[in-house]
Amino acid sequence: MSGIPDIVIITGMSGAGSTTAAKSLEDLGWYVVDNLPPALLPTMLDLADRASLAGVAAIVDVRSRAFSTDLKSAVSSLGARGVTPHVLFLEAADPVLVRRFENVRRPHPMQGAGTILDGIKAERDLLREIRGDADIVLDTSALNVHELRARMHGYFGGDSVAGLRLNIVSFGYKYGLPVDADLVADCRFLPNPHWVPELRAMSGRDAPVRDFVLAQQGAPEFLAAYLAVLEVSLAGFEREGKRYVTLAVGCTGGKHRSVAMAEQLAARLAGRDVTVSHRDLGRE
Repeated sequence: MSGIPDIVIITGMSGAGSTTAAKSLEDLGWYVVDNLPPALLPTMLDLADRASLAGVAAIVDVRSRAFSTDLKSAVSSLGARGVTPHVLFLEAADPVLVRRFENVRRPHPMQGAGTILDGIKAERDLLREIRGDADIVLDTSALNVHELRARMHGYFGGDSVAGLRLNIVSFGYKYGLPVDADLVADCRFLPNPHWVPELRAMSGRDAPVRDFVLAQQGAPEFLAAYLAVLEVSLAGFEREGKRYVTLAVGCTGGKHRSVAMAEQLAARLAGRDVTVSHRDLGRE
């Protein structure tokens, strides 16, 4: 089955960025189909194989009314043929989605006679199971078009989508937990460099802050223990066929401790496919 092209299913909340995500894949040379009925996914894969396409993607969403059950059936059908599609679920916060629909002056596809928010809530209920089964849940609330394209290139920019990719993202708890996190590590047990005057303006990327954080009681033990747990978890995810894992590393503001620890974890997992990003760095 090695000649079968990679297939990505783009789904998720209306207004969360499926068009931008699809365009990003097109820029990478993927063949993309919009609003494909789920039942046609096997047919699309057959055609792509005959045309020798390296990668194909389909936007499958609530415009296909029975898609929630049809999509599950189509994914099972592909699995029976030895093909495991990569399911990308795009997410965004309710206020962000409302604002996006208002900006383009379009109704939500599920609002009916109600409000945009009514449509969003109905869609969330419909998609809950699909979201739980997705390979990637990507929150686009704080991403602009260029940042979303960069994330897509990070996920799918290689020659093929194979193996497990780990995205480590630092964040500040005061700005909220990343909704797309699979695992969360809390660094708030360590002393905060914010209260050290000469370190306050620096970030966890700077050597003085890094050295301060790593010198604190419990920091080396935390790194060693969490790396051991992470190896067990990642091995389990790989056995279960999960190919994208997001580890969120948090502290109060997302500037010092979480940044330093995220960088350290990535450095010590150098043998794996790891990317690092800092969601809240520079936000204060």
